[in-house]
Amino acid sequence: MKTIKKQQKITPFLWFDDQAEKAINFYVSLFPNSKINSMKRWPKGGPFPSNTIQTGSFDLNGVTFHAFDAGPQFQLNPSISFFALFETKEEVDTIWEGLSDGGRVLMPLDSYPWSEHYGWVTDRFGVSWQIMQGNPNDVNHSVVPLLMFSGDQQGNAEKAIEQYISIFLDSSLEGISRYEATEPGPEGMVKHAQFTLAGQTFMTMDNGTDTDVPFNEAISLFVNCKDQKEVDHLWNELIKDGGSESQCGWLKDKYGVSWQIVPEFLLEKVAHGDPSRVQNMMAALYTMQKLDVQQLEEAYNK
Repeated sequence: MKTIKKQQKITPFLWFDDQAEKAINFYVSLFPNSKINSMKRWPKGGPFPSNTIQTGSFDLNGVTFHAFDAGPQFQLNPSISFFALFETKEEVDTIWEGLSDGGRVLMPLDSYPWSEHYGWVTDRFGVSWQIMQGNPNDVNHSVVPLLMFSGDQQGNAEKAIEQYISIFLDSSLEGISRYEATEPGPEGMVKHAQFTLAGQTFMTMDNGTDTDVPFNEAISLFVNCKDQKEVDHLWNELIKDGGSESQCGWLKDKYGVSWQIVPEFLLEKVAHGDPSRVQNMMAALYTMQKLDVQQLEEAYNK
């Protein structure tokens, strides 16, 4: 399987309620070529119990994920799933068995027109996966986020692709297929599309049913920014025409997809900085919507 050779620009970020450590350990034990990069707990006196995860980073088959515990406010759902491609039937069966144990099958592992061996499952922690046997060369990354547009957003998959590739460098539409009149989905809408953002592969679709599966903060897209200029650019572009600002570097775009726009300085200090200074920096962060690099630096250095 192919793996990412360079640092990811955009990283899927999973929100758990006291389950992050168990989920991370489970995924790393199941997927090949996987490892835990770091796991830090909330400090005593913080907003969440000190035995839960404040920042966790892990690789699944070479693709990096972030995760944390932040309470029960948001619930994971299939609006964003992860499409994992494996060369052999045996690999698919192994991953499927692990993910379906204690989970819920959305589409049974079976033969479909697009694959001889495919299934869609929500695992025991609530994360959704599409597992397929196929040619790894068809996808640049072995585990790919797939955004499904439902309810009021159904029909916006193609518009979202156009907006996203206009914002990020090294981005393009790789392919698109549409529901036909004889298929159960809405004719002409996106049945499946593949595109790249900052050189990374993403997929999208319009929901083929009338079920409303709204995006929420339980899965966000975490963007590593070089400096304040890049933070400002991405923030402004993603919230324009109907998006909304949240707290601590979080926002929602006009489709409801959640993003975290985060400067490298913050990431570096959280990973390697002095703990007391990091605590000062985080106290400043909690007062912000869009992150201000200069204020974060001042809070860290005071």
